[in-house]
Amino acid sequence: MKHGELLNKLDEKRIAASRMGGQKKLEKRKESGDLNAQERLDKLIDSGSFIEIGLLGSSVIEQDKDVTPRDGKIVGFGLIDGRDVGVVVNDFTTKGASTSGTNSKKMGYIRKTCNERGMPFVHIGESTGARLPDAMGSKGMGQMLGNDTSQFRRIRDVPWAAAALNTSFGSSAWLCCCSDFAVMKKGSIMSVSSPRLVSMAIGEKVDLEELGGWRLHAEQTGLIDHFVDTDEEAMLAVRKFLSYMPSHAKELPPRTKAGEESTSDQNAILEIMPESRTQVYNMKKILEIILDKDSIFELKPRFGKSLVTSLARLDGRVVGVIANNPLTGGGALSAEACRKAIDFTVLCDSFNIPILRFVDTPGFVVGTEAERKGAPGQIMNFMNATCLTTVPQITVLCRKAYGRAYVAMGGGAHNDTMVAWPMAEVSFMDPVFATTIVHGKTAQDEGFDDALANIRKDLEVWDMARIFSAHDVIKPQETRAFMIRMLDIQQRRLTGGLGERHMRAWPTSH
Repeated sequence: MKHGELLNKLDEKRIAASRMGGQKKLEKRKESGDLNAQERLDKLIDSGSFIEIGLLGSSVIEQDKDVTPRDGKIVGFGLIDGRDVGVVVNDFTTKGASTSGTNSKKMGYIRKTCNERGMPFVHIGESTGARLPDAMGSKGMGQMLGNDTSQFRRIRDVPWAAAALNTSFGSSAWLCCCSDFAVMKKGSIMSVSSPRLVSMAIGEKVDLEELGGWRLHAEQTGLIDHFVDTDEEAMLAVRKFLSYMPSHAKELPPRTKAGEESTSDQNAILEIMPESRTQVYNMKKILEIILDKDSIFELKPRFGKSLVTSLARLDGRVVGVIANNPLTGGGALSAEACRKAIDFTVLCDSFNIPILRFVDTPGFVVGTEAERKGAPGQIMNFMNATCLTTVPQITVLCRKAYGRAYVAMGGGAHNDTMVAWPMAEVSFMDPVFATTIVHGKTAQDEGFDDALANIRKDLEVWDMARIFSAHDVIKPQETRAFMIRMLDIQQRRLTGGLGERHMRAWPTSH
């Protein structure tokens, strides 16, 4: 064939691939209010920056080669806020974006390139699972799963982000579970297999929401970090998460310039913090005052709610925040809260993000239900993660810091700097319980109040400051300025600011 004919043939193939699953299916998506794969891609990356790889890929099954444009996956590289990223966007209009031999290699190529070249990887999921009959038998498995050595490697050298949109089974679920950040659209379903297959496997009809709805993952599994209402919001959430991340683990997160509008009136903290030591308050409101205005990006807000984990900025520097929230359970750390803290600690330490801890907890949640949830194991993993952390850490004892939870939250030697507010109290256990155990008196007994007051004298932070177990006692309204300066002091100059990343291969709890 002549050059002109070959070039025309290439143009024809490109046009055919760009049609995805056909006009009829695309119109149906539009009517339902869902963006198609190309539209999602356009919302995700900087305009005009995408270079596609594997445009002409199609099914290995001969009879399907003409009806599987791009083999159901748009893959390539683009820019997000001017930085290179690798992207996979599932095209549900083509065979339900099912996983096959060809598109497995396409996806694997993007992940491998991202891991080796130091750029974030993004997976936009909506899929039905493995494609049948492509995957059946030994030949099918060999083609689909036998050649992708980078399939789900979780060495945290580059950030991974994923989205679960609409129907997210199989690979869409896997990628969310092993990514550093996962966002889910409300109304979507994320699970191992489709309801139809699950129903056949267990012999009973399953409810979609119970199988993998957003509330399940928000409140019970903790597998998803962020929830949105629309496709557009999901793409914006991925972009926002990556704005806090370095492109790879051998550089620092991007720092912005904080303007005067970033600072709130620090005296407002005193209006939120109750004078009564037993009265609850919302720690999130205090964090909003201390951190740069509108910079807080909370992860897993409805999971383990007694603990707050947020990315944020402090004087333009990216920080990770771990804070007890007395508004839920008095700030007591449940098994879920421990899991949440572990996951977030690993994220921060893996990507050179300093950790700020705000402590106000009566300890760990105890009882039969906590034991059933594996609380002892989660507590020990929380302790391990805290001990292994190598990025700068500042701990603030805000109020209660009781028992082993004090250590897990960065007390004792597990910090670079630890300060306390004057209202902080530190002890092995709640003073009411301690009074009963030490003096054998309950709240109804005569002399209980005097015994409790005697116990409380030993809880105040002044003695800890006197023996330099706390580096200082500061006023709450001094916290922002103190942290900004101490982060300058505690930066890792000898390693260019990089931590040792002891948890880089820790399996994600997503």
